[in-house]
Amino acid sequence: MNFDRPIPIREIAQKINAEVIGDQEALAIGINEIHQVRPGDITFVDVKKYFEKSLSSLATFVILNERVVPPAGKTLLLCDEPFKAYDSLVLEHRPYHPLQVSISPLAEIHPSAIIEPNVVIGPYVKIGANSHIMANVTIAEYTQIGEEVIVQSGSVIGSEAFYFKRTPEGFQKWRSGGMVVLEDRVDIGPGCTICKGVSGETRIGTGTKLDGQVHIGHDVVVGKRCLFAAQVGIGGNTVVGDDVILYGQVGIAQNLSIGNGVVVQAKSGISKDLEAGKVYFGYPAQEARKAYQELAILRRLRDEKNEG
Repeated sequence: MNFDRPIPIREIAQKINAEVIGDQEALAIGINEIHQVRPGDITFVDVKKYFEKSLSSLATFVILNERVVPPAGKTLLLCDEPFKAYDSLVLEHRPYHPLQVSISPLAEIHPSAIIEPNVVIGPYVKIGANSHIMANVTIAEYTQIGEEVIVQSGSVIGSEAFYFKRTPEGFQKWRSGGMVVLEDRVDIGPGCTICKGVSGETRIGTGTKLDGQVHIGHDVVVGKRCLFAAQVGIGGNTVVGDDVILYGQVGIAQNLSIGNGVVVQAKSGISKDLEAGKVYFGYPAQEARKAYQELAILRRLRDEKNEG
């Protein structure tokens, strides 16, 4: 998530009551959780076993709760509760805007776009030429929709990320500061849910088609010309390549990479990265030919046991 302008880190430190360890005049350009960080970003860590990951990340600024020596090129912000500090900064720069009308006056909708009755469109949404948003769709804040996109009835585009921090008091919700991008000629079937990024983008590539009741988690990136059948679910931060076909009820875990041209057959469960250009089946999924061979062997063993 980018700030509207670069901000001196000393100003950030004053707002979150933190001590600066490093260059107090350095400029922060944005704030991102660890999976999305870039040079110039602020991130946070409050569990010691993850310190090394955060301190060696691309982030220039790290909010943390233990004094350490900053690595070269890093500036640290020392405070008691890094998560609360991080979340307060996101809320400051991406505040909630509860809707008072069905279509926010801050939305930008191309004159040629078709918006059917009972559509809800949040602030800072952009909808491109010749797109068609059918009745009873919700398009949440900051979503960007390209040209010739179809979103069928009942779908929710840009819902809050399913992202919580475990605390002694229970699960604490993060403010989602990210967005959804639907590129040109994307089709979204009825009853789909596409979550916005925690701090970055959830993106659906040009020409990709989703059947009904598909769920796309936060920060997922889907390539071009993909085809997902009904009840597919993809966990957060997973990257799906171009020309991928997922048949019905395929489930993909978070933080994975699915190569170009992959085909996954129905009801399969994906728990690891998939190599490009292959067909997969099973739970957990493996190459389809191997999976079918193993099933044939099991059937033969069963039959031999019954005959014996």
